[in-house]
Amino acid sequence: MDLIDLARITPGTTELVGGKAAGLGALIAAGERVPDGFCLTTEAYRSGTVPERALLAAYERLGGGRVAVRSSATAEDLPDASFAGQQDTVLDVEGEHALLEAVRRCWASVHSERAVAYRAGQGLDAGDPAMAVVVQRMITPTAAGVMFTTNPLTGTRTETVVDAVPGLGTGVVDGSTETDHYVLTGHEPLPGAQAHGCLSPARLRELHRTGQRVQRALGGPQDVEFAYDTDGTLWLLQSRPITTLFPLPRGTDPVHGDPRIYLEVGHMQGLRRPVTPMGVSVLRETTRRWLQIIGVDHVLVDRFLVDIGGRLFVDLTGFVRSPRLHSGVPEMVQVYGPAVARGVRRVLDDPRYAPRPAGPGQRAFSVRATARLLLAVVPASLLGALRALARPAAARERAFRELERVRRQPRNEPADPASRIRSASGLQDATMTGPMMRSLPPLWAALLAQGVAGRLLRGVLQPGELNATLRGMPHNVTTRMDLELWSVAEAGRPHRELLTGTAPDELAARFSRGELPEFGLTAFLAEYGIRGSAEIDVGAPRWADDPTPVFAALAGYLQVTDPEQAPPARFARAAGEAEAALAELVDRASRTRPLRARVAGAMLRRSRELAGLRELPKFLWLSPLAEVRRQLLTAGAELTERGLLEQPEDVMFLTLDEALDVAHGADLRAAVDGRRREHRREARRRQVPGLLLSDGTNPMALPDDTVAEHGPDVLVGQPAATGVATGPVRIVHHPSEARLQPGDILVAPTTDPGWTPLFLTLGGLVTETGSTIAHGPTVAREYGIPAVICVPDATTRLTEGQVVTVDGATGLIRIHGTDDDAQRPDVQGPPGPRA
Repeated sequence: MDLIDLARITPGTTELVGGKAAGLGALIAAGERVPDGFCLTTEAYRSGTVPERALLAAYERLGGGRVAVRSSATAEDLPDASFAGQQDTVLDVEGEHALLEAVRRCWASVHSERAVAYRAGQGLDAGDPAMAVVVQRMITPTAAGVMFTTNPLTGTRTETVVDAVPGLGTGVVDGSTETDHYVLTGHEPLPGAQAHGCLSPARLRELHRTGQRVQRALGGPQDVEFAYDTDGTLWLLQSRPITTLFPLPRGTDPVHGDPRIYLEVGHMQGLRRPVTPMGVSVLRETTRRWLQIIGVDHVLVDRFLVDIGGRLFVDLTGFVRSPRLHSGVPEMVQVYGPAVARGVRRVLDDPRYAPRPAGPGQRAFSVRATARLLLAVVPASLLGALRALARPAAARERAFRELERVRRQPRNEPADPASRIRSASGLQDATMTGPMMRSLPPLWAALLAQGVAGRLLRGVLQPGELNATLRGMPHNVTTRMDLELWSVAEAGRPHRELLTGTAPDELAARFSRGELPEFGLTAFLAEYGIRGSAEIDVGAPRWADDPTPVFAALAGYLQVTDPEQAPPARFARAAGEAEAALAELVDRASRTRPLRARVAGAMLRRSRELAGLRELPKFLWLSPLAEVRRQLLTAGAELTERGLLEQPEDVMFLTLDEALDVAHGADLRAAVDGRRREHRREARRRQVPGLLLSDGTNPMALPDDTVAEHGPDVLVGQPAATGVATGPVRIVHHPSEARLQPGDILVAPTTDPGWTPLFLTLGGLVTETGSTIAHGPTVAREYGIPAVICVPDATTRLTEGQVVTVDGATGLIRIHGTDDDAQRPDVQGPPGPRA
């Protein structure tokens, strides 16, 4: 079929008519007013020759005259890729020759440089997309524009945004014309201040009603092009999904539901990409079982921990609505960065989130749950912290014994998939309630000691000085891992050309086939193969599964040839600088407060003896978590053999309960396929809101007049590791993608221990999210690497190769220009960060 009338297009024909035509067909089916037209299908495109006779006959049946000719590619106007403006539209086409030329121009635009780049950026299949072409009767508008049925900037689902101009709407679409801008809300969508411009109040009300109707009919927020003709009739020219919106929490009614506020917390564990459904299920089940064991109702988990778009959020509504806690919530979330705290302050001004007293039953439930949790945790933790402060060496020895105890736990091999899945549900119980809890007191002791020192030195401390005492921290399992990988790199120097000249993924493939020379990597992975990026998600690969990130780190290590810049030397230098900073700080304080200075010094030294253990509890947890993953994948392989799954990894796109259902014969392969597609789509999302309201609003995206202006060449974040470093920006979204050279400034969405092997040769670190107590900043401090975190949109506001200066004490990032040979640091090694 070469041609089809728009009114005859049915759902499921996108491969024949392309995204734009499919959207127009849906509008017509919903009863909306769309200009008459037809579609030259992808079958004609694939034949390579314009069917001139059929095309011109259809043009004649349309009445001839002026028409609009629009591209409609199969990869266009999709739920996760709009292709807005990427392929050609030709307006005011009149006559047979002009029509044929316009069709050929649309066909050619599928291979334009911008369209090819867009497909690559969206991670779409690089194969040959097919192009259909829409031909419609041309409307002569008095006003035209674009309507978003949801605010595309803030995500607010209760706002409709309209931009319009007199005449043709091309100025709105291509951004070349100043537009009349309207934000329409609620049942009476026109505030008096908006009664201006080319659209009357009556037309705005009509657009609002139409937008809501189209959104309901097409199943989600829409980007709609419209035009009013000379008779005042509204025509819809196009409708496509808004592809950039972050999802709403499941079951949310953004208009009539009880307003709620959510805080994204997954990034604290490096979970910036979506967590697999099994990953979420295991985390929930582990937390539920832990709470049940200590006597707390597990229903709290379902209320508090929320999966939105595969990311982990916590529900802050109870805190915000609490009369006692309401005003203190911004300070509570300050650890997540100043932008999050500012966003919460804006929410506190919203009357929907005003404090309200809890009901008697709810209050009693909350009091009982809190009391049980405190009784189960606080006494033993406080006693353990005091013991650790008194005898830090003994506390370290006890903590590392717990690690060995967990590693020696025997494996069992259940007899069938259902038994494996049930076993996986409880594999972490013993670790979480025993060794994990017993390994935490030294960390709390370190935090307590540091907090006491900070209070004692109040009025003496300068910005960044307390962090400076935390450099080169001993006894950190992640630091030890990174330095051991450096030893592997040293052993691999005879193979430098191979390791630096071959892509990391190719090296990983050769390693798995046994085709690489042995230089210690096998032993390293036997010890640390349970690690990886997003490692608390059982669905995420570990280094033992895919060592690509390890080879990327090795390539960076092998760029360092100056012994003074070797990681062990840098780490030792950082430790020496920390001891010197501590001594100088205590000496300065002792001039006015000798007793306080002596106590503060003792606390800071205790902190240095214990704070390195902050990575141990998580590292300890990874052993049973790796066994959970092994059991689930083994079950997945057995279910694949039985024809119930397509591949073993499919089990990671089920929940624990669903996996049991499959083990008992249920066929959930269609659900797995849908979740895989959703996971891939969400994995391409570059920006995740740190705060989210239940109506879709991202409070951190609202205009903010309170942020101090530092000029266009300065970005502001949260200080995380003191020091100053200048170098070229290297933007990395996943450790396996890293191509770093000594002295580079790593700019990433977030980091976790799976990233830290990259740190050893960095000049500085910048992340979009994080916390000063999270893994990445902690390790950066220990290596003496300047770090600034919580820099909104850093991976898009900075560009590859820009030279920047990172000041880890003030949180400022100054942009100087672009990278060139004259600006790049000496490739013998990165310049040492300056205190």
